[in-house]
Parts: sequence; C-alpha cells; structure tokens
Amino acid sequence: QEFGLISEERKLVLKKLSDYISKKFETGKTPKMTVICTHNSRRSHLGQLWLSVGAKYYGLPTVETFSGGTEATAFNIRAVNAMRKIGFEIEADNADATNPDYQIKWSTHMDSYHAFSKKYETAPNPTENFAAIMVCNSADKGCPIVSGCDFRLSLPFDDPKAFDDTDLEAEKYTERAEQICREMLYVFSQIKK
Repeated sequence: QEFGLISEERKLVLKKLSDYISKKFETGKTPKMTVICTHNSRRSHLGQLWLSVGAKYYGLPTVETFSGGTEATAFNIRAVNAMRKIGFEIEADNADATNPDYQIKWSTHMDSYHAFSKKYETAPNPTENFAAIMVCNSADKGCPIVSGCDFRLSLPFDDPKAFDDTDLEAEKYTERAEQICREMLYVFSQIKK
C-alpha cells in the first residue's frame, strides 16, 4: 500500500533486482542474495530480513538471503530493537557477546533465522552465483569487486546510525526499517509467477 512512496527512479533500480530473481526462477535456480554494508550491523541485516519476509509474503519459490560486511562488528541493538518494535521475535543466546547470534522469527511456524555480523565472504554466505546488494555507499566504493557474485546492485539507504544517542534515534531506526521493508516488498511484487 506504500509503494507510491518509492520514487520512480528508485523503482527502476529495484526492478533490476526483480529481474535478476525472475531469471533465476526461470532457469530453475534458487536466487541467492547477500546484502552488504560496511559493518554488517544495521542496513544489511534489515535488508536480508525483509528480503526473506517479502519472498514468503508473495508466496514465491525458495530464495536464500544473507548479509555481510567488508568487516564484522555486531548486529546493532538499535536495529534489533526497531525490528522487535515492528513485531519480530528476536532472542539471543549469547546477548553479552561482542557479536551476538540472534534467533529471529516473524511467524510461529518457522525455524529461527540466525543473524550475526560477518564479512560478506564468510560462511554461511555464498561464494559464487549470488547477487551482491550494496546498501551503503562506503561499502560500494570500498569494495569494487565482490568475488563470486553474478549480479551487483548499488542500493544505498541512509544510515540510521547518524541519529544514535539523539531524541530521534528510535524514530529514525523504525523509519529506515520501514523503508527497507517497503522496497524489498516492492522487489518481490514485480516478479511474475
């Protein structure tokens, strides 16, 4: 219902990802997509989660989604809390760890989805025949070659980190999570079954 909030220029970029996924389905292959940002702490995790939700929502065949960075840090608790606020069930067995492994569910009838910070080429991420979705400009510019990818898309989102420790922090994290949701759902809405 909010696709009208996406600019026509942005829709053209998103359509490239829709076309990539469609071609994989047409050739009987499972689309694999790694969402990449510098620290694998915020936007890349949000992108990965919303890609998974979008595929399920539109009843599409299996897709595999991953996230990674040019370096590993941790899935930022502010982004985790934004997803909790939206309705995701998120638990961490090792919440006190430097890089917690979060188990995430958006349905009671699913296995937990694991989210932790890692470099884009680190297992379980694919190392060949995958889409590299670059969601921050610094990773896009700082990583001119993503080895093994067969499709690369520059899809930057503003970093909610700019609002850390301000009165707008929670609002901006939710805003970014909702924008990424809207755009990833749009991607799947453009795929012909």
